[in-house]
Amino acid sequence: MAHTVKGKKQLLTRVRKIRGQANALETALEEEKDCVAILQQIAAIRGAVNGLMAEVMDGHIRDHLGDAELSAEQRQVEIEQISTLLRSYLK
Repeated sequence: MAHTVKGKKQLLTRVRKIRGQANALETALEEEKDCVAILQQIAAIRGAVNGLMAEVMDGHIRDHLGDAELSAEQRQVEIEQISTLLRSYLK
């Protein structure tokens, strides 16, 4: 079973928190709140997204790269996929 299926409830909770934070940011912008409050909300959203990414990535690495049945070729494909994803995420 994939790690995103096993941890589905926890992941959805995180996504819903991020959605709530994004909604709060939208409201703050609409209400013309102070720049510092807006920046704090953006920082909170970024932190929440980074936490979600770290959790899913950790599960992926453990479940996919840690699979003892993976051939050397399959492992290399998984490594390349993660490497490409990390480069994209960190841009």
